Amino acid sequence: MAMATISLPFTTSIMFLLGLLVGILYIPGAQSSVGVCYGMMGNNLPSHSEVISLLKSNNIDRTRLYEPNHGALEALRGSNIELILGVPNSLLQDFAANPSNAQNWVQTNVLNFYPSVRIKYIAVGNEVSPVNGDTSLAQFLLPAMQHVYQAVRSANLHDLIKVSTAIDTTLIGVSYPPSQGAFRGDVRGYLDPIIGYLVYAQAPLLANIYTYFSYAGNPRDISLPYALFTSPSVVAWDGDKGYQNLFDAMLDGLYSALEGAWGGSLEVVVSESGWPSAGGFGTSPENAQTYYSKLIQHVKGGTPKRPNKAIETYLFALFDENQKSPELEKHFGVFYPNKQPKYQLGGFGGGRLETSNSAEYNVTTSLKSDT
Repeated sequence: MAMATISLPFTTSIMFLLGLLVGILYIPGAQSSVGVCYGMMGNNLPSHSEVISLLKSNNIDRTRLYEPNHGALEALRGSNIELILGVPNSLLQDFAANPSNAQNWVQTNVLNFYPSVRIKYIAVGNEVSPVNGDTSLAQFLLPAMQHVYQAVRSANLHDLIKVSTAIDTTLIGVSYPPSQGAFRGDVRGYLDPIIGYLVYAQAPLLANIYTYFSYAGNPRDISLPYALFTSPSVVAWDGDKGYQNLFDAMLDGLYSALEGAWGGSLEVVVSESGWPSAGGFGTSPENAQTYYSKLIQHVKGGTPKRPNKAIETYLFALFDENQKSPELEKHFGVFYPNKQPKYQLGGFGGGRLETSNSAEYNVTTSLKSDT
């Protein structure tokens, strides 16, 4: 079906040109490779303007929204904070059924804010799977992505705003050794066309990677230091590549799986990663501080398979969210709802550490995010 061209209003066109100029003058080396996911499933969270001020005061220049909250988008105007903007899973069927639904959404939530809001990626769906959760959504994901892409392309922004989706690592069937990583056979029919689209669109794959769930699901075979970046030496060798932490092994396993599905050219953006401070096995403020602080430093340098290149990574999450369930999911925040930092994280403010009260090689459990 032919798509109607979306036109940018005059003021938006001027702002778009200014945004391009800012992009030309912007120094990439000045930007961190780490952002933070801004979830809103709490009834005690700060106002949107306070949150964006908090990000800026802590030198956090990337964030992720799981849906286009206009209060947050307005607060982001002029902040120079890059954004992953989510399309909730609840909209996938509507977007797949009718391109105009995706077109209207893009006009309302993207074009009306860009470029004063630096939208970098649109994440169409989060952890949609044909084998986990609401499997009925899987059939709608690719056409929904394509229709959003067509709407962005009709505004001639497809080289500036990349349309992707966020997967979780339960879709990987073989994860060890990393060089043999492969997707589950029963999801290839679902994933391969999505990977083909991403290759065509030159968009990265977004992936939610949690060493916590791998460790908690298999503590007999996965040591806590390996999951927390604190192993003093290589734990696992894969040919000539040594793995000192589980995060690298999981990410390189995903890269290998992509190579086996004709997606070897794709980059991976780690769209979520975190460790809870309470609520489950292996949780504590000390473990969470260690994970977040080590992760922030580690992703500057790449993996054994793809070394010497920063890994764009988003910490999960900005705040503890008291309306999430189960209990574990309420404790992923790097800040308290009162905006006080929970941890001392380099480049993320001077927080003081709170005190603690208390199968497969990397089998994972999907984290239910703000979708």
